[in-house]
Amino acid sequence: MSATIRERRNTAQKEAVCRELTAADGFISAGELHQRLRDEGSAVGLATVYRQLNALVDIGRADAIPVPGGQLFRACEQGGHHHLVCEDCGTAVDIDPPDEEWIRATAERSGVTVTRHILEVFGRCGACPAE
Repeated sequence: MSATIRERRNTAQKEAVCRELTAADGFISAGELHQRLRDEGSAVGLATVYRQLNALVDIGRADAIPVPGGQLFRACEQGGHHHLVCEDCGTAVDIDPPDEEWIRATAERSGVTVTRHILEVFGRCGACPAE
């Protein structure tokens, strides 16, 4: 199924996932989102939550960042997204992007036309113990 078709299809499950994702304060795991939906009385299955989240990422309506044990998701606006992510607890914060001109010039030198970009910087937050 193409992204265009996925973007146009509005199912009750997709709307429920979008609503909860938008209501979340920052990044959330699919499991946490699924539990919130269950707490509201929704019968959406975990596999459906994953499928809907990935479809939202595919069409640019959600961000996904890798963390130990899986991914975290967040509703997003179109465009570039930049995060500093703790490798231990998954805390993610928005960061200022590198200069847009640098991104586009680097891509152009490589023969790539930028349509969107995501930048994740990984480390360990101050709340997590050092190894």
